[in-house]
Amino acid sequence: MKLAWRIILALALLAAAITAYSYGSITGVFLFVIIGFVLEGLFWFNLFPVRRRINH
Repeated sequence: MKLAWRIILALALLAAAITAYSYGSITGVFLFVIIGFVLEGLFWFNLFPVRRRINH
């Protein structure tokens, strides 16, 4: 279930980023481009999570 949730979250973030980019492009409001950039960054960080090593 964890894998399915991660895939759904990744697709939702990607769709939201594309929507924000396109809305910012159409309206000319740069804030939506910034929001799209942040959402895309969250998409990539969700796709490749940082794994921490535990030193024993």
